[in-house]
Amino acid sequence: MKSNFKIVEFLWLIFNLGNIGLFYAQNQTIPLWSGEIPNAKIVTNYNEIKVFKDSIFYSTSNVTLPTISVFLPKEVKSNGTSIVICPGGGYSHLAIDKEGFKVAKWLNKLGITAFVLKYRLPNDLIMKNKIVGPLQDAQEAIRYVRRNAIKWNLNSEKIGIMGFSAGGHLASTLSTHYMDKVYDVTDTVSAKPNFSILIYPVISMNSKITHKGSRNNLLGEKPTNALIEKYSNELQVNSNTPKTFLIHATDDKVVPVENSINYYLALKNNQVSAELHLFENGGHGFGLGVEETSKGWTTLLQNWLVFNNL
Repeated sequence: MKSNFKIVEFLWLIFNLGNIGLFYAQNQTIPLWSGEIPNAKIVTNYNEIKVFKDSIFYSTSNVTLPTISVFLPKEVKSNGTSIVICPGGGYSHLAIDKEGFKVAKWLNKLGITAFVLKYRLPNDLIMKNKIVGPLQDAQEAIRYVRRNAIKWNLNSEKIGIMGFSAGGHLASTLSTHYMDKVYDVTDTVSAKPNFSILIYPVISMNSKITHKGSRNNLLGEKPTNALIEKYSNELQVNSNTPKTFLIHATDDKVVPVENSINYYLALKNNQVSAELHLFENGGHGFGLGVEETSKGWTTLLQNWLVFNNL
């Protein structure tokens, strides 16, 4: 009896260790760059500042070591689609819970594998060229997921980018600048997302409609006209730009709705599949939805994903 008890105890231990391994495999955070981080300066006394609310990792700033947090579907079977999520925060911080982790968990319920990107925020102290730092991280995130698609049972042709506010600017920058050579790549893996999801995004650097904080943080307070044009992504759309889903509230006082409208029109004029939903109210930064007309946007996105076989 005693030996049988030990066998059962041993099997119980193995079973639970296996479950622990599965848990960590489903929600893990991985350094984005395996070697030297491109464009980085070596600095001291510049540390990431993490903000916690009720023990929840809420937001972060001063990012020097970019990561991706992996969220694999648990309750439903994976459908092979994956999405890299870029939280917003005006290129000064990342709203990593509201516009990252919570969104990833919701996508998991649809069978979608989600990757929350903690990207470097533009700062001359830590980068040789702060303008391309976020784009370097976004390009590498898509390449990382595509390189490891088989590992996670993903379809390498169904990898999307999703961004909120300034994260929407980064997502639209990737969608229009995925061919830009902003760091040395040792393979031929494409950084092009197969589709884009932009939620109340900053799109333009035009002073009339941009979010000034995002523009100042990315391009500086006195950018050249060439830089303004290059990173006004409505001007960079062409027929190869990925299909796009856009959401915005008309009463957004932080990022004018014209950002989404102009990007949608540019996609339409270039015969790129696009869908735009404008809400009467909802303001800015509503995340997965608030108790106003913006609340239902997740259902609209779910319908779009199903329609596009994503």
